[in-house]
Amino acid sequence: MSKPYIFITREIPNHALELLKESFEVGMWNEDRPIPREVLLAEAKRAEGLLIMLTERIDQELLDAAPNLKAISIMAVGYDNIDLSLATERGIFVMNTPGVLSNATADLTFGLLMATGRRIAEANQYLLDGKWIGWGPMLMAGQEIYGSTIGIIGMGRIGEAVAKRATGFDMKILYHNRNRKPEVEEALGAEYRSLDDLLQESDFIVMLTPLTPETENLIGKREFELMKETAVFVNVSRGATIDEEALYEALVNKKIWAAGLDVFRQEPVPMDNPLLKLDNVVAIPHIGSASIQTRTKMAVMAAQGLKDALENKKPEFVVNKELL
Repeated sequence: MSKPYIFITREIPNHALELLKESFEVGMWNEDRPIPREVLLAEAKRAEGLLIMLTERIDQELLDAAPNLKAISIMAVGYDNIDLSLATERGIFVMNTPGVLSNATADLTFGLLMATGRRIAEANQYLLDGKWIGWGPMLMAGQEIYGSTIGIIGMGRIGEAVAKRATGFDMKILYHNRNRKPEVEEALGAEYRSLDDLLQESDFIVMLTPLTPETENLIGKREFELMKETAVFVNVSRGATIDEEALYEALVNKKIWAAGLDVFRQEPVPMDNPLLKLDNVVAIPHIGSASIQTRTKMAVMAAQGLKDALENKKPEFVVNKELL
C-alpha cells in the first residue's frame, strides 16, 4: 500500500524532514527561492498534506486544485496567507507554530529598535563610505533608549517578550491590545493606553499585531502625525498593517525620527520602494524568528502537526479548532 503524499514548499532541516519520511511519501521544493505558483498547483493536485511558508497563497484556486488535501501546516504563527474559512468549510485542518518563536522574534524586535534608535546601520555605512574624518560631539547621535517610553501595539506572546526585555532598560511600558492584560500589567508594570494616547506618549512604537481586517492599515497618516517628532517606529508584524506611503511622508517631512522595518506590504520588497532610499530607515528581510535554533524547532512543530492531522491524531496547534 502506497504512503500518502505530502509536499513541502521549501527545504527544511533534516530532523523535521525525517519525521515526515517515516510515514509519508515526501516531495519538496529545494531551490532557495519561493516556489513558483504553477509548481505548487501541480504538486497540490496529488497531495494529502502541505507544509508551507508565509510565501505561499492558499486560496480558492489552490484548494480547488487539491481534491485530496486534508491538512495544511504553516511554519509560522501568522496564517493570513491562507483562506481559513474556505479550508475549514472543506474540512481541511490548518496548523501553525505559535509560542516557539516568541523569544527569537522579541530579540530581533529589540535589536531593530536599538539599531534604528542609535543609528547603528547608518553609522556603519558612514564609516564604510570613508566619511569618518574624526570624532564629533554630535556625530551619529541617536535617541536614548534606557529610561525612555516604549509603546507596544499588540500584546500577544511576542509583545510580552518585548516588554520583558524593555524592563531591563528601565523603560516605561505602554501597550494597546484588543483585550487588556492584567497579568502583564502586574508582572511587568505595563500600562494600557488607547491607540491615540500610546502614539502620543511613546518614544519607541513597536507594531506586533497579527494582520486582520481590523489591523490592516491601522497606522496611517493620522496616526503618524500623532507621534512625537523624535519617535522611532518599528514594524515586526505584517507590512499591510501600516500605510507605507504615509510612513514615507512622515519620515521625509520629519514628522517622526526614524523607522525600523522587518516586514513590507510586498515581499520581497521591490528595490524601488522609496523607503529603502532613506537614511533614517533600517530595513531587513523578514527575519523576525530567524535564529537557527528557533527555525529548526518551528520546522519540527510544523512537521509534527501535519503528521498528527494526517494520522487522525489531535494536533497540538490547530487554528480551525472547530474541526476537532
